[in-house]
Amino acid sequence: MVAGNRSLILLRSMHVPFSGTLWDGRRTAGLVALLLIAVVLFAPFAILPLATSTLPSLAAVLDDSYILGVLRFTLMQAALSAILSVVLALPLALALHRNRFAGRQLLLRLFLLPQALPTLVAALGIVEVWGRAGVVSDLLVSAGLGRLNIYGLTGILLAHVFFNMPLAARLMLAALSTVPAENWKLAGQLSFGRVATFRIVEWPAIRPALAGIASLIFMLCVTSFALVLVLGGGPGATTLEVAIYQSLRYDFDPGRVISLAVLQIVVVSLILVPMLMRKADGAAMFSLGSPALRYDKSPLLWRCADAAIIAMGATFVIAPFFFILSSGLQANLTGLIMQADVQRAILTSLKIAVLATGLGIVVSLALVMGRQAGAGGRAAFLFDYIGSIVLVVPPIVVGAGWFLVLRQATDVYRVAPAVIVVSNAIIAIPFMIRILGPALATAHQRYGKLAGHLALGSFARWRLVEWPALRLPLGLAAAFGLALSLGDLGVVALFGNQDLVTLPYLLLQRMGSYRSTDAAGLALMLAAICMFLMWLAELGTRTRGTVD
Repeated sequence: MVAGNRSLILLRSMHVPFSGTLWDGRRTAGLVALLLIAVVLFAPFAILPLATSTLPSLAAVLDDSYILGVLRFTLMQAALSAILSVVLALPLALALHRNRFAGRQLLLRLFLLPQALPTLVAALGIVEVWGRAGVVSDLLVSAGLGRLNIYGLTGILLAHVFFNMPLAARLMLAALSTVPAENWKLAGQLSFGRVATFRIVEWPAIRPALAGIASLIFMLCVTSFALVLVLGGGPGATTLEVAIYQSLRYDFDPGRVISLAVLQIVVVSLILVPMLMRKADGAAMFSLGSPALRYDKSPLLWRCADAAIIAMGATFVIAPFFFILSSGLQANLTGLIMQADVQRAILTSLKIAVLATGLGIVVSLALVMGRQAGAGGRAAFLFDYIGSIVLVVPPIVVGAGWFLVLRQATDVYRVAPAVIVVSNAIIAIPFMIRILGPALATAHQRYGKLAGHLALGSFARWRLVEWPALRLPLGLAAAFGLALSLGDLGVVALFGNQDLVTLPYLLLQRMGSYRSTDAAGLALMLAAICMFLMWLAELGTRTRGTVD
């Protein structure tokens, strides 16, 4: 109460004249951010046809039975992946929220790693666990059963759940963290059982976030590329993203590439738009996963069930990294670190990651503040749509278009670092706005009217209302941005050269030259760097008194 009274007195003591330009300035910043994203993403759709003198034909693509089959498979595997990830994440998130145990924060940081490492590296770890020669198959054979075949739809779903189930669990934990402490205390005083607590307290907090979580995972799975190449198992298990790659890489048919990309954007938009038209709920924000002080008591049987769920979820996520770790430790790590090209790759990756993360946070803040200033309607929908459609615009089309235009104007490899920084920043924006947007909306819902009555100016509103609400989410946004940029391989694969080598690109080179031991060591280094940067980002924004 004392702290609350001090804050109220401080707010009342502020007599900064209110200016209508506050919201106008934020709307302008948001529109500039939208324009930047639109130019980077959609300019290549005009550049590629002009540079290659070919015109797209959507009608021809729609008449192609093979492409229609690819479209059906793309949507089916993405929908199944989203459903499985959400269904499996729900009991895991509930168990993690109900229990305190040593290593909980470390486990939640490990849950970010699947999004950070290059997809190819993680896929190899999955094959080591679930493949025909993997550990699980060996255990099945010893039990008198047959070996697993993870190629095709089964392997794609398994890999997608591995990547996205931990993300969904963290999002659900964030939704649970917004439940007021009084609700947990009341549930304890009324002696709610496990079922009643779920029905009255937990489910109402998680339910509004489910549509956003499912749509995010769906879009990530629609654009799945490397996983399908590794685990798809042939033309019968091909996504649109792979078909786009094949049309550009092997056939070099820009018209067909643009048609397929437009088809992907249009079809996903038809699914995305109804979801965006639903009112967003502030409970869907990310958090650092700190457990609430809960007063509900569970019988021993329920606690054992929670422990089993956490153990199975942790094993499922950590097992591939265990094999990456064991393989990486077999490499000469000291010798690798002493190599000049490895040191340059690490420094290059860190520079790009820091710059991309900083740019991504600035643009994301402009987007969420511009959306808040728009106060709903068509403007808010436009901000939501552009911020989400980033995930389904094929990066290879964007990269190829900019490669062609820059090649005509300048030395493309000279400006490659800037292109990679901008690309990585935009790739991270959909995650960042899902972290920052609900937190800002919740702050304005709680304190916006009071700040308006007190005529707070832009700086005072930021310092007293917005910064306290955004400080923790900004740390997680930075962690996501750093991890995604460090693990990026798609854009670097187009613009990388002997003078611009990142750690994932160097890893790919070592794998291509059959230096698998070195590649395993580099993968371990990349994972360690990601973990350290996530820890650093979270440490800088952790509040005092947080219980791990």
